[in-house]
Amino acid sequence: MIKGPSASILPAAHFPEKYPPIGLALSIWGLGTILYVIGFYQRVAPAVMTSELMAAFGISAAGLGNLAASYYYTYVAMQIPTGLLIDSWGARKVLTFGGLVAAAGTFIFSLSSTLVGANIGRALIGGAVAGGFVAALKIANYWLVPRVFAIIVGLSLLLGVIGAVTAGAPLRLLIDFLGWRQSFFALGIVTLIVAGATWIFVRDDPSSRGYLSYGPKEDHLAPASGSLSPFSGFRHIFRFRNTWLLALAPGGVIGSILSFAGLWGVPFLKARFDLNAISGAAVCSMMMVCWALGALVFGTLSDRIGRRKPLYFVGCLAATAGWAMIFFIPEIPFSIFLILSALTGLATGGPITGFAFIKESVPQSLAGTAMGVYNMGMMIGTPILQPVIGWILDLTWSGETLEGVRIYDLHSYQAGFAVMLVWSILSCFAVLFTKESHCRQAS
Repeated sequence: MIKGPSASILPAAHFPEKYPPIGLALSIWGLGTILYVIGFYQRVAPAVMTSELMAAFGISAAGLGNLAASYYYTYVAMQIPTGLLIDSWGARKVLTFGGLVAAAGTFIFSLSSTLVGANIGRALIGGAVAGGFVAALKIANYWLVPRVFAIIVGLSLLLGVIGAVTAGAPLRLLIDFLGWRQSFFALGIVTLIVAGATWIFVRDDPSSRGYLSYGPKEDHLAPASGSLSPFSGFRHIFRFRNTWLLALAPGGVIGSILSFAGLWGVPFLKARFDLNAISGAAVCSMMMVCWALGALVFGTLSDRIGRRKPLYFVGCLAATAGWAMIFFIPEIPFSIFLILSALTGLATGGPITGFAFIKESVPQSLAGTAMGVYNMGMMIGTPILQPVIGWILDLTWSGETLEGVRIYDLHSYQAGFAVMLVWSILSCFAVLFTKESHCRQAS
């Protein structure tokens, strides 16, 4: 049983020996996901204020791509460390400390008058929220019945996408009313409140409330568990072939939707369909919502049929085909573009089953580390694709500007987005070589 500040005020004997009520379990897990929601908000927010950021810091497309990607550099770099910390310290401490650092980074970003300061703020935010998704899943691993894990992954993503949606058209309206600096300063205050609430209410394991746990029988959080040390655990998970393949598989597909909806989609839609920033943000938000719904569909189907690999592969393949049609079908009507965008978003939900896939491919006590590795694989595409696309845009720029901000034409965007397609195709091949887990936990 977990001792110390996370223990309940009443002794465990006052509680019946049963699993936690579903309402309590979902509440603990739900609060544990809020840092991830905030992180998702921060992730895609630059998409609706590209002009403001380029004007504020005097940067081109390549500079904007690097500024947006500075979040991902630390986010990716911290995946393995936070996975190790979640397995050794517990999710509650990681979420609380992450919330405090994320708030500090948000304040720095909102107040910075230089590009260096803005990059530091974004980098602090990315590193701080890096453990949000895995920590929430680790909580679910202990508080909720294992057979619904893939569904919980989809629900977690759905909550994250709610954050992305609020960072779309609603954020654009808020920026028009308050300004982007004031809007982000307010977000820093909200993040501080979330950190405090997490420390007060979230618990790593139901045993701290006197309930039975769905986690490993030998609780790795207990000193006497005899489990592997964090770094030994990290080495151990790479003895499994699926760890390598699943770390490589999602980068192209997930990186594509986050690079498009999280940064380059709004200006692309302006160039192709002459949509204003609010309308473009709404289209990108629609794709993110479809992604979350697709994750729920794929997760539910995967749990129902008892397979991971086929659905994962179908999602990657369909998403790759969708991007190809969106970018390169000439004179595509806007109505068809919207349908293809929605279907591409839905298909991108396939790789979300990879969290359950990789968790089942290693011993359960190492689930946090394995999911951290997978989350790193999911996110590594975005910090590479965003600046590379920006570099290609600058390389093919025709010289047109508007109020000091560079304007890029459709052919420039097509050249930049071609990189997304190549990486997505490689993702499909990586999935083909994985070994099916049949939804059974490795021992």
